Amino acid sequence: MSVSPIRVFGDPVLRTPAEPVVDFDAELRHLVRDLTDTMLDAGGAGLAAPQLGVALRVFTYRVDDVVGHLVNPDLELGDELECGPEGCLSFPGMRFDTPRAVSTVARGRDVFGEPVVVEGTQRLARALQHETDHLDGILFVDRLDPEHRREAMRIVRETDWGRGAPPVVRVSPHADTFGRR
Repeated sequence: MSVSPIRVFGDPVLRTPAEPVVDFDAELRHLVRDLTDTMLDAGGAGLAAPQLGVALRVFTYRVDDVVGHLVNPDLELGDELECGPEGCLSFPGMRFDTPRAVSTVARGRDVFGEPVVVEGTQRLARALQHETDHLDGILFVDRLDPEHRREAMRIVRETDWGRGAPPVVRVSPHADTFGRR
C-alpha cells in the first residue's frame, strides 16, 4: 500500500491543467496504484493525479464499492442537472451542494492504453465530473453559486491548512509527460 499526501487548496498544481498521458508504462500503473491506495485510505469517491502533485490526466474513483480509473478522459454530459452534496479531499471536511449533470458518459483509456467507457448517473456521474474538473484545473468551489463560494472561502481562511504558509511544492516520484519530476 502506498499512501501519498494529498495537496490542499492553495497549492498551484490544483489550478494547473494536466497534460495528457502518452506513456502507458509501469510508471503509470504505479501512479494509478498510488492514487487508488490514497483515495481508499482517505475515504474519498475519487482522486486525480494533480491532487498528488502529478500534472497528468489520470484519476481514480470509488462509487458503491466499484473502484476504477480513467486516463485521458473526455466527458459527454447529460442535459438534466441536479444540485447535490459534494466534498473534495483537497478541501478537508468541507461539503457544499454543487450543481452537476445527472448523467455522463466518460471515454478514456486504462493503464494499458485500452479504450474504456464509463456511463454513470447520480453519484458516479458526479465523481466523474469532479475528477475531470481537477484535470482541467477546476475545483468544486468554482461550481458553487457566489453566496456559497464566499462561505467556502471563509471556511478555508478559518482552517489550519487554509491559514498556513504557502504549500511546499514537493518533487513527485512520477515523471510527467516531459520526463520532469
